[in-house]
Amino acid sequence: MMNGSFEADDTQCSMGLKPDIDMMVKEEVEVNDEPVLCKDVKVSVRQEWESNQCDNTFPYDSFLIGHRRTHTGEKPHQCSQCDKAFSHDRDLIRHHRTHTVDKPYQCNLCDKAFSVNEYLIRHQRTHTGEKPYQCTQCDKAFSLNSYLIRHQATHTGEKPYQCNQCDMTFLRKGNLVGHQRIHSVEKKPYECNQCDKAFSLNWSLIRHQRTHTKEKPYQCEQCGKVFSWNEDLIRHHRTHTKDTPYQCNQCDKAFSLNRYLLRHQRTHNGEKPYSVQPM
Repeated sequence: MMNGSFEADDTQCSMGLKPDIDMMVKEEVEVNDEPVLCKDVKVSVRQEWESNQCDNTFPYDSFLIGHRRTHTGEKPHQCSQCDKAFSHDRDLIRHHRTHTVDKPYQCNLCDKAFSVNEYLIRHQRTHTGEKPYQCTQCDKAFSLNSYLIRHQATHTGEKPYQCNQCDMTFLRKGNLVGHQRIHSVEKKPYECNQCDKAFSLNWSLIRHQRTHTKEKPYQCEQCGKVFSWNEDLIRHHRTHTKDTPYQCNQCDKAFSLNRYLLRHQRTHNGEKPYSVQPM
């Protein structure tokens, strides 16, 4: 859907028009793909592209196309050096720097440097202790927005990823993908060349092969530690940020890892899974 918006220079009225122009215009004008000249007032009318899946609008159709991928999950921009893919070309460009030694963003408080400015900002919070992402339902705050989103699910109980073959729902898309395999008898075309294991997804094979090669491609940019799995790097990162996104829904305690939360919750229900049985 396309809506019109008016642009004018100098002093503007509430509609963006000059006072000496006859106000014979409508608030919305349907236009073609290019900006046009309004015949009534002789000002430029530029279209707005509106998403049909949410309320967002965009000045160019290319922005709308990129935005739609946040709804569909499409990731057409594939890295030529690894198996990662991205919704936007700018994210692929940023990712490419992780394969090079180009780190132009230097911390002014230590000798660390980063390939992306966002990583520098994130790192500097380990010096300042800043946690700008505040939960609106409790007093918890986080250094990363992703930690806040994960934490907020402890208040809402929201699990937005639903299996289309049963009624199971999940907090994370990766968990849904793993679950859906139990419904299928899909082939496993990706075979390991060092053992007899086979996998349905190429990235699963790549992950498995690291058990043979001992490769650790995920490096902490704050201390240099390396990890085989990205989720291990994420967990490790919390030792720097002190973030505790896993909130107990029965008291005010919070934890850096989900397994710590599960262990703690047993203190509420009296469960003792590791108790010694009498002989």
